[in-house]
Amino acid sequence: MKQAPQLNQIREQITNVDKSLLELLSQRRQLSLEVARSKEVDIRPIRDTQREKELLARLVKLGREQGLDAHYVLSLYQTIIEDSVLNQQAYLQLRADGSEHKQQYIVAYLGARGSYSYLAAHRYCDRRELKMQDMGCHSFDEIIQAVESGHADYGFLPIENTSSGAINEVYDLLQHTNLSIVGETTIEVGHCLLVKPGTQMSQITTIYAHPQPISQCSHYLTQHPQLKRHYCASSAEAMELVSEGDQTMAAIGSAEGGSLYQLEPLAKNLANQKINQSRFIVVARKAVVVPEQLPAKTTLIMATAQKPGALVDALLVLKAHNLNMSKLESRPIPGTPWEEMFYLDIDGNTAHPNVQHALHELERLTRFLKVLGCYASENVKPTRLENHQLMIEPDSSKQTVATPGSKDMTTAGGTGTDARYLRRDDTDKTEVISGELHVGNGSLSAMIALNAKAVQHNLAQVALTLREAGFQAVILHQAEHFPAEQLVALRQQLNHAGLQCVIAIQQQQNPAMLQPYADMLLLTGKQMFNDSLLTQLGALNLPVLLERNTMASEQDWLAAAEKLLSCGNQQLMLIEAGIRSFNHPEELTLDLASVINLQAITHLPILINLGFIDAALHAQLAQAANRLQVDGVIFSEGDITRQSQLLAQLYQQRR
Repeated sequence: MKQAPQLNQIREQITNVDKSLLELLSQRRQLSLEVARSKEVDIRPIRDTQREKELLARLVKLGREQGLDAHYVLSLYQTIIEDSVLNQQAYLQLRADGSEHKQQYIVAYLGARGSYSYLAAHRYCDRRELKMQDMGCHSFDEIIQAVESGHADYGFLPIENTSSGAINEVYDLLQHTNLSIVGETTIEVGHCLLVKPGTQMSQITTIYAHPQPISQCSHYLTQHPQLKRHYCASSAEAMELVSEGDQTMAAIGSAEGGSLYQLEPLAKNLANQKINQSRFIVVARKAVVVPEQLPAKTTLIMATAQKPGALVDALLVLKAHNLNMSKLESRPIPGTPWEEMFYLDIDGNTAHPNVQHALHELERLTRFLKVLGCYASENVKPTRLENHQLMIEPDSSKQTVATPGSKDMTTAGGTGTDARYLRRDDTDKTEVISGELHVGNGSLSAMIALNAKAVQHNLAQVALTLREAGFQAVILHQAEHFPAEQLVALRQQLNHAGLQCVIAIQQQQNPAMLQPYADMLLLTGKQMFNDSLLTQLGALNLPVLLERNTMASEQDWLAAAEKLLSCGNQQLMLIEAGIRSFNHPEELTLDLASVINLQAITHLPILINLGFIDAALHAQLAQAANRLQVDGVIFSEGDITRQSQLLAQLYQQRR
């Protein structure tokens, strides 16, 4: 009998490999700084996206030769590239400021060591290799005063969170300070339930937390109504109280911060949203000059005249100078009821002529205008590859793998010259973005419909196979009544494989209940005429796929789309799934003529669903629809090998 290898020996080998990997990553980071030094002399942009695409494509190919998944390689190197970009930016900014000559900076932040502000400040300083002397403060106002008085060099202020939105108190303070915004940083906020070692959930009676984490974890807290909430000035204060208390107490904070107080996480990922990030701004007494090769962001506040269209006139100035506004917030002006101050983030450098001209025009149009700062932007958008570059080339010699699916149908209609679905001009095209899935940007998206009950026990394995076959999303039928914990697991398995989770709605219910467990929702054709569901889906901030009913006219289909759009949700896609003919009502025919008509009428993305069509016609219809530049194709029951081969052909045609 063959003897199994010793576990300790294998772990030791893994440890040695990890050590080598870290050494290589450190070498790579140092080489990226050499690149920054070269760009400092040549004055070239930090990023060369074309080279990044070529690099990623080459690495994906090399990774496959080593047996590594394409998406694993892509995700890993996107993180490495982001780190290189941010390090190069930090180096060049420090050189421009002359800050690298100073030995130590006093940094003011909210709370004590372990707070999210503390973690953000440490990350910012570590990247710039600055020695940080920390100064914990009890309030945002105290941070401002510390920097204004010269007791601190930098102040760190949270400005917004992806779950709870803008931090209004910070925006209000920025109205009245002479400090400049000189930087920004964004951190992942992984909220955990932190307790003393050995504490059980049944023992906890009170949760201690800052108001922001309580707001960001409201869904979790609703599930535990018996727990009292105690508000603290910072997450660090909450953790300190729990560390000094007993096992009836718990704090909401980061696992990293909790370790400083000898607390351990009893539950993780408490935030309402899967991606929970906080953005911090860095304020100082002196403004910085951003080198021209760095992507810059300018933050300003303005008050417009009290007349109709005044804000629109101001924003049109940005459009006229080709400036992107990435943030707009409004706050009341103290002492002037019903009047507001507007905060704007603009992608641009105040040293560039187009930004200068725009600011001069805004000064003439507004009652008040103040630039709060121009600083290097740390929003590094990941370089993406085309779908065909991520796919494994289909091998017809491989064993056929059948995937279960389920069938369903659609409905719709609409008219009116002011209808929201109408296309205004040739460039008017909606793009729906969900994770790595982009629908409506000119490329072809691929989805597959599965029966959730049939795949729930092996979805993780199926998902990886589907991703390598070229799919970007999975539509789960029969999942709408699954328990919450099962829906969470299904979505996590799909997302882990790089697939978006789409839950199909087939029966009357409250779609809002599904929102936390899906990346997108699909209203099946059988429910297309259901005004109540259309209204509810229109009230959600979640992409929706609207499938045409098999008996619906184009007008019915567009009317359903208009009903949904009128309720606020503009993230809508249309699915043509086939119509019934009078001669053969038992058979469905893909209505490509309607697809052509709607492409001329509506800005909404249009996908075709082959799931209800004779499989023998799939290749012919998919290629015909692809030549019509449809935005996506949906498969169901069939073998993955054939579908992968067909997708490869479709992607090749679209290139």
